[in-house]
Amino acid sequence: METPSKVPAADQTLAILSHLAAQRGPVPAATIAQALGVPRSTVYHLLAVMAERGFVVHLPEERRYGLGVAAFELSSGFSRQQPLARLGRPLVAALVDRLGESGHLAVLHGRDVLYLVEERAPRRPSLVTDVGVRLPAHLTATGRAMLAELPPAQLRALYPDRAAFASRHPSSEADAADWSYGRLKRVLAEVRTRGWAAEDGEVTPGLASAGAPVIDHLGWPAAAIAVTFPDDAELELRDRVVAEVLDAASTLARRIGGGR
Repeated sequence: METPSKVPAADQTLAILSHLAAQRGPVPAATIAQALGVPRSTVYHLLAVMAERGFVVHLPEERRYGLGVAAFELSSGFSRQQPLARLGRPLVAALVDRLGESGHLAVLHGRDVLYLVEERAPRRPSLVTDVGVRLPAHLTATGRAMLAELPPAQLRALYPDRAAFASRHPSSEADAADWSYGRLKRVLAEVRTRGWAAEDGEVTPGLASAGAPVIDHLGWPAAAIAVTFPDDAELELRDRVVAEVLDAASTLARRIGGGR
């Protein structure tokens, strides 16, 4: 049984904002009240206050409410403060210490992954996955881990045709030519079955990676954590990498208020 909130109005306000953030567009107040089990009069009162402060916007012609500019500013503040990087860096560093292999954390940005954290293991080769670097998501373990969590319609919108599959090496289109939406779906189906993503020599020859998604409170892949190791590593090391990466991703998900 849930413990009753000591500040019900604050709890209901946050519930309304979270509900609006999960919708595809503005919704009627009555729909919000029904979804949250909050009296309609209370919902209208809270929406009026949030509209005054800019956190929601009222569309009178449609009789609907959506998120306002102040809510967007919160999201911009979240990006500026880089909580994912701050919370994820010690977890990735601990992975590197335990495994002796390099680790990283990335987010999905369109069809690319953007690396936010990179921790290099001693005496390991330099990687292309440095902070601020972008790589095609379909070729990386972090990218595949996140793409596997997207709704089919969203995935299809990202990859409408073969031209969407960028090459890892600009001087050669051979690897891009081998990709199609059908192949991507098969790869991601394997990721969902295993619960983690693999990449073997597709980013850097001789190196492989294992990655796992960090799921937020809306069930969305907020980020992914991966570890890179020699592609001829013994099975024991591979198994350890997978277990450690899954645990680190799960821990980060809990720290940002998500998780499965």
